[in-house]
Amino acid sequence: AGPGQAAMYAGLQELGVANGEDLKETLTNCTEPLKAIEQFQTENGVLLPSLQSALPFLDLHGTPRLEFHQSVFDELREKLLERVSAIALEGKVEERYKKLEDLLEKSFSLVKMPSIQPVVMCVMKHLPKVPEKKLKLVMADKDLYKACAVEVKRQIWQDNQALFGDEVSPLLKQYILEKENILFSNDISVLHNFFSPSPKTRRQGEVVQKLTQMIGKNVKLYDMVLQFLRTLFLRTRNVHYCTLRAELLMSLHDLEISEICTVDPCHKFTWCLDACIREKFVDNKRARELQGFLDGVKKGQEQVLGDLSMILCDPFAINTLALSTIRHLQDLVGQDTLPRESPDLLLLLRMLSLGQGAWDMIDSQVFKEPKMEAELITKFLPMLMSFVVDDYTFNVDQKLPLEEKGPIPYPSTIPEAFTKFLQENRIACEIGLYYILHITKQRNKNAFLRLLPALVETFSDLAFSDIFLHLLTGNLTLLGDEFALEEFCTSLFDGFFLTACSRKENVHRHVLRLLLHMHHKVAPAKLESLQKALEPTKQSGEAVKELYNQLTEKLELRKPSPAEVTETPSMELPLPTVPTPASR
Repeated sequence: AGPGQAAMYAGLQELGVANGEDLKETLTNCTEPLKAIEQFQTENGVLLPSLQSALPFLDLHGTPRLEFHQSVFDELREKLLERVSAIALEGKVEERYKKLEDLLEKSFSLVKMPSIQPVVMCVMKHLPKVPEKKLKLVMADKDLYKACAVEVKRQIWQDNQALFGDEVSPLLKQYILEKENILFSNDISVLHNFFSPSPKTRRQGEVVQKLTQMIGKNVKLYDMVLQFLRTLFLRTRNVHYCTLRAELLMSLHDLEISEICTVDPCHKFTWCLDACIREKFVDNKRARELQGFLDGVKKGQEQVLGDLSMILCDPFAINTLALSTIRHLQDLVGQDTLPRESPDLLLLLRMLSLGQGAWDMIDSQVFKEPKMEAELITKFLPMLMSFVVDDYTFNVDQKLPLEEKGPIPYPSTIPEAFTKFLQENRIACEIGLYYILHITKQRNKNAFLRLLPALVETFSDLAFSDIFLHLLTGNLTLLGDEFALEEFCTSLFDGFFLTACSRKENVHRHVLRLLLHMHHKVAPAKLESLQKALEPTKQSGEAVKELYNQLTEKLELRKPSPAEVTETPSMELPLPTVPTPASR
C-alpha cells in the first residue's frame, strides 16, 4: 500500500479496527489464502445475522462486495452527519455539547481518513469550543486546516492574529484593486461613475461578504479586522480602507448581528450616515441625528472620534457631504443668507473637517475635533456664492435687449484669495473641487474655464487625485462640443492636465482615458500635438502604455486613406499651438 492507501486507513489501528495492512500481513503469513480472506470478511463485515444469507444474492447479480459495503458506508455516514447536526440542537446546552465532545474524542483519530473526515469536521463545527489540543493538531496540518469549517477556523484565528492576517490580507488587496479598477475604468460616463452603486449593492461585493462570513459573530475577529484596516490606512493613506470599515459594519448590521453592532460605538452614526449616502444628501432630520452623536461624545470616550473620523473619511461619505454643501450654498444665495447663519451648513463643514482629519487624528492619537478656520466660513464660502451670483447675473444679462455698449463679457479673472484657499486649506479645496464638478455637470463652460487655472496647484495635489479626475472626466463628456475649440483644449490639456502628466502617472492615465472617449471631437491638429505630448516614456507603467496603444490604434482608424489625401491638397500649414498667457 502506497501513501494514498495509508491515508485511507489512517487511525483505524488505534481504534482496534483491522485495516489493509492487517489483511496484507494475514495473507503473507498464511498457508490457505482463501480461507484467511473468508475469515477476515466474517470478522470485519457488517455483523447482521440476516445479512449473511442475503449476500450470496448480490454475488449472483455480479455486485462486488466493495460496492455493497461502500453504499452501506455512505448511507450510514449521511445518517451520522444528520444525527450530529440534530444533537447540536437538542436537549440542554451542557448535555448536547458533552455528547459531541465524547463523539469527537472517539472519532478524532480518524480525522485524516478521507471517508470519515466529514463526520469529524461536522462534530467540530457544532462545538462552540473545540478542545485546545485538537485545534493545535488541526492548525499544524495544512490539509486539515483547509478542510475544516469556518466555525472551527474562527476558534483558531481568534488566538492567532498572524494566521488570521494571512487569510485577510489577500482579500484587502483584492478590495483596493477593485476600487482602483473602477476609478480607471475605460467606461467614462456621467451617469455611471464610482459613486453610482448604492451602499446596499456595494455591501454585496465578494470581499465584504467573505469578511462578514469569516467574522461571524466573533467580536474579537471583528476588532482584529478593524485594527488591520486602521494600520493599513495609516501606512498607505488609502481612503478605500475607510470605505471598507463602514461597509463591513453595515454588512453585519444587515444580518442583524447584534453581538457586534451593539459593541461598536459607531454603529448608529454609521447607520444614519449610510441612509444619507443612499440619498446622496444630508437632510435636516438626519443632520440633527448626526449632530446628536457628535455632541454626545463623553469625556473619557474621545477615542471614538478616531473611529467616527474614519467613517467620515470614506469617499462615499465625503462625496455626500460635499454635494450637500454645494446644494446648501445655492439655497443660501436664493435666501440672501450668509454661510455663518446656517447651522446645517456648519454641521456639514464640521463633519467634512472630521473626515478630512482622520489620518492625522489616528496618527497622532490626539482625539479631538479639528478646529474650523473662521475664514473658511466668512471668506471662502461667500466667495463661492459670489461665483453663483456671477452666473445668475450673466444669464440674465444675456436675455436683456442689447444696448449701445454691447454684450457684457463673462468675468474671466478669479480672486487671488480663491487660489490661495485651494492651496492652503483642505476643506476649502475639497468644496472648491466639488463646485467645479458641479458647474461642469451643468455644462457651464464659462465658469469652468474661469476656475480651471486654480486647479494646477491645490492642497496636497487634490485636483490630481483619482477620485476627482474620475468624476471630472465623466462630467467633461457633457461638454463634448467644446473639445473642437482650440481655446478650450489648450486650457484643459496644456493648462491643466499636461502640467502634471510627467510627474504623476495617474494623471497620464486619466487624460488617455478621456481622449479614448473624446478623440473624435478634438480638432486633428490639436489631437496630433496631444498624441506627441502623451507618448509614454521609459519610466511609464504598463497601464499607460496599454492605454496609449489603444488610443494610437483608434487614431489610425480615423486617418483618411492616402487616395483621399491626394485629391484635396491642403494649402495651409497647421500652426503650432501656443498656450495663451491666461492658461499658463
